[in-house]
Amino acid sequence: MTIRSTFWVFLGLLAASFLAGNFTRSFVYYRVVYLLLFILLFSLIWGLLSIRGLSVKRSARIHRLPVGAIFEERFEVVNPTRYGRLWIEIEDQSNLPGSRSSKVISAVGGRQSRTYVTRTLLQQRGVFPLGPTRLITGDPFGLFLFKREFPPVNQLLVLPYIVDLDYFPFLPGLLPGGRALHRRTLEVSPHAAGVREYAPGDPLSRIHWKSTARRDHIMVKEFEQDPQADVWILLDAHRHSHIREKQSKRQQPVEQFWFWTHKSEVYLAADTYEYLVSACASIANYYVRSNRAVGFVSHGHSYVALPVERGERQLAKIIETLALLDADGPLTVLGLVNAQASSIARGSTVVLLTPSRDIQVEMAVDELLRRDMNPIVVMVASESFGGEGGSLDVAAHIQARGVPLKILRCENNILRDLQLNHNV
Repeated sequence: MTIRSTFWVFLGLLAASFLAGNFTRSFVYYRVVYLLLFILLFSLIWGLLSIRGLSVKRSARIHRLPVGAIFEERFEVVNPTRYGRLWIEIEDQSNLPGSRSSKVISAVGGRQSRTYVTRTLLQQRGVFPLGPTRLITGDPFGLFLFKREFPPVNQLLVLPYIVDLDYFPFLPGLLPGGRALHRRTLEVSPHAAGVREYAPGDPLSRIHWKSTARRDHIMVKEFEQDPQADVWILLDAHRHSHIREKQSKRQQPVEQFWFWTHKSEVYLAADTYEYLVSACASIANYYVRSNRAVGFVSHGHSYVALPVERGERQLAKIIETLALLDADGPLTVLGLVNAQASSIARGSTVVLLTPSRDIQVEMAVDELLRRDMNPIVVMVASESFGGEGGSLDVAAHIQARGVPLKILRCENNILRDLQLNHNV
């Protein structure tokens, strides 16, 4: 229960009427005292009964959406008692950016429910609990506020912003067809590793009929990975490398009524890490759609390494991992390359995404070249984010080594920057 300022006004009038009655001995003032006491008691009982039994339900059809999508949520306020409520305020306390779910409804009848739908343009990746939700109501005189809070039941996972690339470099491996890595895989490859007994869930196309007939029970083929299909994506999450501009162009709010007819352009936060995360998700999406085996490595709060794998399942794992990563890692870009290089097969394509503008980027590229790998570098122009210059000089040195290079700029179209051939 919250006591509002109106209560103290009533209390002052009550005290003044009581004192005036004692001095003047007039029954009028005592009647005012009795009236004010009745109003205070009536308001207290009214407020207690108004909050009693109220509940709110929040529901959404989809709880996984990318940045730039519209999240639709349904609120239902239920009044199970026989008496009505004058007004009820629904206060959404979730930390979802851009959410405007709080609302005031009036004249809720007995044993009735009231529903409304809210739409939010998603602007920031991460996990956001849908709640807590607070119901607030009070008495007709505005003396007391009564609140009831409901904890969050579900959460929303906002995935990184993804653009559909029509082209991105893919460098060929060392040998046509590749050589076996002697690492078992669930995918079909040109290299058969052997046979094993059938397990529930194995596709019938992998049954080896000769071994099945010879052993008198079902046998299936196993395969080994092919290095020619390997693509590794390394995301630099060093805590001291990324830049966030204080003054930036922000997403202009759009009224919910126009969400279905008004297409809003997505503006990422002026943060080098957000741009690289979006680029990373888009590149992974491109390679998976091209039927390439993709692996992912980064070191934010913890070290994350997803082994190479094909298919939508791998893409989902990479994108969900990116949704939760932060730029708080201890490893520099060179340290990240040294930590993972021994696990990457020769001839693999390594996409290196970094905001760094010092010599460590060149050293990381040289290390990949020394190990017979094919690096592709995606950088950000630090000066466009309000940082110091120098990134273009590093980019020129990288291009001089014949390494493909992409440069992202603040408030530029990521799709255009990733498909543009940069000449520094």
